[in-house]
Amino acid sequence: MEGQAPAPTGALLTPMDAQAAWALNPLQLAYVGDTVHDLFVRTHLLGLGYAVGGLHKRAVTLVCAAAQARWAQYVAPLLTDRERELIRRGRNAHPHHSVPKRADPADYQLATGLEALWGYLYLVGEHERLAQLLRAGLRAMETETRAKGEG
Repeated sequence: MEGQAPAPTGALLTPMDAQAAWALNPLQLAYVGDTVHDLFVRTHLLGLGYAVGGLHKRAVTLVCAAAQARWAQYVAPLLTDRERELIRRGRNAHPHHSVPKRADPADYQLATGLEALWGYLYLVGEHERLAQLLRAGLRAMETETRAKGEG
């Protein structure tokens, strides 16, 4: 096993040292951040009364690369310089796989950057900041959906 992963304690991980987390490959941060984003969205949707099929359909609209790219744009004004740098690092990382067929490459890169930020904040235990940014993005996404007459 390469590197040192935080040891599990209960339902969450022991926070990782910020310097160690910063040293991770941005794609490793995005790997964790993708799950953080997905879990946040799915947990939020449970409280909205959707049937199971509707849960999945709505979740897909909030976790796809295009939605995550918009989410990143919505939270951009709230970010610190370090958080913007994390997004930049994730956006510029080069995955060893192709962009999904239905995803715009620019959206996919920005979504990867956002996921890297989510992963970093989660791993270092900055859960309040993570929740603040997730909620701010979600509010903007919901406002966008209502304005379009969807959902």
